[in-house]
Amino acid sequence: MADIKPAERISGMGPSVWVEFTKLASDTKAINLGQGFPDFAAPEHVVKGLSDVLQSSNPLTHQYTRGFGHPRLVNAIAALYSKHMSHEINPMNEVLVSVGAYGSLFYIFMGLVSPGDEVIIIEPFFDCYEPMTRMAGGTPRFIALKPKNENVTSTKDFVLDPEELAGMFNEKTKAIIVNNPNNPLGKVFNREELEMIANLCKKHNVLCISDEVYEYMVYEGQKQIRMATLPDMWERTITVCSAGKIFSVTGWKLGWAIAPNHLLNSLRMVHQNCVYTCSTVLQEAVAVSLEKEMALLGKPECYLTSLAEELNGKRDKMADLLRDINLTPIIPDGGYFIMTDISHLDVDVEKYGEGRKDFKFVRWMTKELGVATIPCSAFYGEEHKALGERYIRFCFIKENSTMEKAAERLKKWTEERHA
Repeated sequence: MADIKPAERISGMGPSVWVEFTKLASDTKAINLGQGFPDFAAPEHVVKGLSDVLQSSNPLTHQYTRGFGHPRLVNAIAALYSKHMSHEINPMNEVLVSVGAYGSLFYIFMGLVSPGDEVIIIEPFFDCYEPMTRMAGGTPRFIALKPKNENVTSTKDFVLDPEELAGMFNEKTKAIIVNNPNNPLGKVFNREELEMIANLCKKHNVLCISDEVYEYMVYEGQKQIRMATLPDMWERTITVCSAGKIFSVTGWKLGWAIAPNHLLNSLRMVHQNCVYTCSTVLQEAVAVSLEKEMALLGKPECYLTSLAEELNGKRDKMADLLRDINLTPIIPDGGYFIMTDISHLDVDVEKYGEGRKDFKFVRWMTKELGVATIPCSAFYGEEHKALGERYIRFCFIKENSTMEKAAERLKKWTEERHA
């Protein structure tokens, strides 16, 4: 075998948590409440929009489109988000379409983070933030959202320590990444929390990467406050969004970044030398869907608001199912995941592979009970993994029948334990 070594930029990296546990769920035919995708149909008008595009008589529909974003789509994005951000967004130089929000995040790290730069990552975090920082030559600095007390039941109970956060910023700090609503926790940051972060960014001339892919999944009593709308933050914020999350079509893998031209230019340089352009038909279909949704804003049939109402019920249903089997759910205010404390469960999982207890527990539960979830220590840096080890993550953007089947399996195990 040829002795060809991998690049140093991927040194120390292994398979992501999704590689192992998606395969395990598939191999065991477990009910998959781990990976975040719906098992119900996408909105009818979104699917029809794609169907209509595919049957279009315009031959250019199936050819390359503008590299930085299909004109109809960037115009639709600019029109919608100009309303959200109270800023007139220029569709041609303040919007960049990417292969999923993942693509936008990759461009940000590759285009704006240099070797030696520090990136502040709020835990729990979506797991790609750390490896992307390292691939860019940057140094991740982790700060955890910590529970205010022992018996937490709500994501509101998880907060940043203001002094600890202020101490993270220094002359090497290039960026902070804020996932709002947060995955996996489901925390929706309030104005005071966002202003605290924003003021530190302005004080230290730091970029804010605002990952807002769950922007329309904010539940009753909460409000999605966009970082870029805070005073003087537009000029130093890149907002990342996802069509897959907005329209429940994760397989379309289409997202975008919104930012001032001087920031977005670095992302464009990476994009044009990476994927160059995204699928024309998918961009056209998403554009049609966004146009339709804008016409429905404020009406009950608007999917941008009706999805949150539907998920609010699913969240409550999942929480009830978990309580029924003596688990303590941490009620999220946004997103479609719910973290659950398993630290009190006396289950022998030592023979279920390597790693921390939550990894072993999830392997055990998938193999023995037929219910797949995700271990939450995967969403923490090495120093703080013990904070996440006591939790596993359930996904509730599923058919009610799917959640009920999973609950039946878990309830059966619970009854057998106490028999």
